[in-house]
Amino acid sequence: MKNKNIINMSPIRMISILTIVLCSLVLILIPSNVYAQELDVKSIGLDETSLITLTNNSSEDVKTFRIWLEEDFNFKSFKTEKGWIGEKNPQGVIIFTSSESIKMGQSVKFGIKADKQNAIINWKGLNQNNEVIKTGLVKSDNLPIVTQNQIINEKFENTGNTILLKSTFKVIPDKPNPGSTIRLVGENFGASQKFSFYIDAQKITDFATNENGEFITTGVIPNLEKEQRVDFKIIGYDQAETKISIKLGNGNNRISETENIKLTMEEIDNSIKIGEFLNINGKGTAGKSVIVKIVNSEKNTIITKTTQIDSTGNWEFLDSISIPFDAVLGEYSILLEDGNYNVLKKIDVVTNKIILINPTKIMFESGELMKFNGTAIPNSSLELILEDNLGNEKISDVIQVKSSGFIEFEYQSIENDDNEGTWTLIAIQKGVKEFIYVGHGELPTIPLNMSFDKKNYQKTEYAVIEVIGNPLDKLTLIIITPSGAVKDESTIIELNNNGRGSHKLDLSSYASGIYTAVMKKNNLQSNEKFSVGLQIGSGQIDAQTTQDQYTFGERILLIGKSKPNMLMTGKLIDPDGIEIKKIEIISDMEGIFKEENFKIPTDAKTGSWKIEITSGSNLNKVQFEVVSTGQDGISIKAIKEKGKPGYQPNVKISIISSQKVPMFIEIINEQNELVEKMKCNTTKEFKCETFWSISKDTLPGMYTIKVYDPTNSSQIAFLLE
Repeated sequence: MKNKNIINMSPIRMISILTIVLCSLVLILIPSNVYAQELDVKSIGLDETSLITLTNNSSEDVKTFRIWLEEDFNFKSFKTEKGWIGEKNPQGVIIFTSSESIKMGQSVKFGIKADKQNAIINWKGLNQNNEVIKTGLVKSDNLPIVTQNQIINEKFENTGNTILLKSTFKVIPDKPNPGSTIRLVGENFGASQKFSFYIDAQKITDFATNENGEFITTGVIPNLEKEQRVDFKIIGYDQAETKISIKLGNGNNRISETENIKLTMEEIDNSIKIGEFLNINGKGTAGKSVIVKIVNSEKNTIITKTTQIDSTGNWEFLDSISIPFDAVLGEYSILLEDGNYNVLKKIDVVTNKIILINPTKIMFESGELMKFNGTAIPNSSLELILEDNLGNEKISDVIQVKSSGFIEFEYQSIENDDNEGTWTLIAIQKGVKEFIYVGHGELPTIPLNMSFDKKNYQKTEYAVIEVIGNPLDKLTLIIITPSGAVKDESTIIELNNNGRGSHKLDLSSYASGIYTAVMKKNNLQSNEKFSVGLQIGSGQIDAQTTQDQYTFGERILLIGKSKPNMLMTGKLIDPDGIEIKKIEIISDMEGIFKEENFKIPTDAKTGSWKIEITSGSNLNKVQFEVVSTGQDGISIKAIKEKGKPGYQPNVKISIISSQKVPMFIEIINEQNELVEKMKCNTTKEFKCETFWSISKDTLPGMYTIKVYDPTNSSQIAFLLE
């Protein structure tokens, strides 16, 4: 009679086995004759769970691996191999990084679980310079069903070879103790064949492979001598065998497997700040696996990790869990489970940042409206500057944050005009600067940025430098002296797992002057000026703006002269006497200074504005007018200028528009006749100037100057005397 007790594995069982296999995997070397100049990404899965294998066949090392799902799919959890860190950002991209790159011919595996089946996984591999090696997408192949502990019966005819060239098996755990239960997982053996499992000469159990030559079986190690090396053998009916040699573990202080210890977690703080590290450890039943899941305030699982409880009943995660700087704030849940017990701990993720701004999407397509929103200090001005991947300013503004603290910022990108790459939104408020990254036409990468805690220092102080880059990057800091020489030796700064780092610069040996700090990594570089020991209140200040009239959103260029190496403070003040912005201004070795970081807010009041420049008791005020472009979005100003000897006078026509488009000008007399027609092109500041040449035949009287573009028009009356 045939035995019908063949046990088929349930989907839940399959997911458990997939997890066990993942946790036991290590980097695999691939023969050099299969190299190709590319990355190979494959995925196998069951239901919502997938196991992704990344093989590096490229000549470049892989430092970072990013994955994201198609629309309407979301990650529920993920796993990494030992030494790798995975973080899911608010836009749903999981970023895997490691201190050790994947070199040519190596592989690494990642496990993910989605909220639905048949997810298509987009991926991108990046090198150590954060440059893209290759991008692609992959859909999981179905995981073959493996039968565990098949019952041996007459079905197995035992014909053909049992052990093949590619036959391999693993022992889980990889360093078992005498008397413990182990699991064997094998593949590429003879299909539907009977085998025996031996430890040295002692037979442990019989089993059979499935129709694909795969097996999963269990056995108990005899009570052999501790820490001795033994052979684990798989022997076929034809006496062919394959084996691996394993050194058994030390069972000292080992808790009995029959003793069921309650899973516990050591006490941790009730709150943690973004950018800090979370260390989790505790006690439980020896030999069991502990799974930790961290769920954010939006009920999304952002971290899933697994570790093993050691023989003394202790467990810990060797890699600290970092709280990323873009983490969602609020109450988080830490969930622990070992199969018998569950532990729940609630913590609050908080921040000491005063500016919290994010893009509404991680990447905007070319020509799409780019949107940002977030919070800042209420009832205070906030400066926003959006730069493209080359550092060119695309748009900037100074806004007054309302009492709610909520802010919104937009930029309409221009298809086939704006550069594709990683753009940076720089937000500045009360001397604090934050960098927010977003992709334009492609997924963003993290550039290199550096900032100082202030601009001028005394020799007795330390300059604090904050750096943002890729996690675990090693950067080189070089200081350039006022004379252009390199001061001392370069300094290496290593960023942490969050991609941030800081350095205290000892200034005790620095002479007075203006220095330049240069932070470098390969072809990436960031420069920032700072000063040491500058004088305050040491002489007269002369300053002026390059224009006497500005409109909303326009940048101001302030130039002037004072004593050399002089430290000044500049304040932009509106008609109501409210300080809009304050910055430090430094004159160079010849006493010249130039400052272009003042800007008229887009919601500014019209009227007389001023910039006050002070240094000690010395004060200089520069006044100018702020005018509106009007409801039509065009501002017109006309001034008659005296002509040079032998030339006719001109009327200078200055135009400020609300957009960068060609402007058309018509001069019309009192009889409604067209006297002159002209055209001028606006600059990136939306300005243009042109001249109406007054001929000797032009009659005095009232003229109309009409200006228009494809969407707006405006006009003024001008009296020609």
